[in-house]
Amino acid sequence: MPTSKTYGTPSAANDAIGGVPTIHYFDFQSRGRGQVVRLLWEDAGIAYNDVRYSFDEYPAHKQTTIAEMNPAETIPVIKLNGKTLTQSYAILRHFARQLGKYDGQTKEERYWVDAMCDLASDWRTLFILAFFSPQKAQTYPEHIRTDRARFLKALETHLSSSELSQRGPYVIGQEITYADLVIYQVCHDEQLTQEGRRGLVEGGYLRLKELVDAVERREGVRGFLESERYLG
Repeated sequence: MPTSKTYGTPSAANDAIGGVPTIHYFDFQSRGRGQVVRLLWEDAGIAYNDVRYSFDEYPAHKQTTIAEMNPAETIPVIKLNGKTLTQSYAILRHFARQLGKYDGQTKEERYWVDAMCDLASDWRTLFILAFFSPQKAQTYPEHIRTDRARFLKALETHLSSSELSQRGPYVIGQEITYADLVIYQVCHDEQLTQEGRRGLVEGGYLRLKELVDAVERREGVRGFLESERYLG
């Protein structure tokens, strides 16, 4: 059976989004696209219900419980006030708009946030293909050598050269956005945020390290990482 837990105390941020949301996602430690949604809620101080499905039990629920909520039969799925939200990055943008932050303030900022999110999303897609391949022993080292290096270089270049990103540690400078959380999460899942950021430092991705450091310094994120809710 899926596990279900409630985290946090309802706050003004819950009022802003219309209540206490429930997320349906894999029991995949603190990883994956669904984890980015949890991370935004943690940072914003949003109480939430967390329903987790093990990889073994998920197929039995995919064509029943999940299909009833999402005809694409994919997760994460969010339930809030009788409404269903799907597609992880659309979910992030939706909550950002409801909160009035995490999305930039100008058209230029919003474009840059969307673009950097898309870049990190493309990286994650290739990471998943390599990491979960039946030939992982071959495909993942090749991914590290090629695709991962390419996307790290691209993110580092954009963050270092963009006038918006030069204003502070985040994608648009001093204000954190959902794109920062998406970038942070894929770095985390690729084991680049651990061990003193060794993978970023040794690769010379110091601007990306600055972003990762800034995300982890945030009160809500730091509290999450130091709590029992963080599962690695």
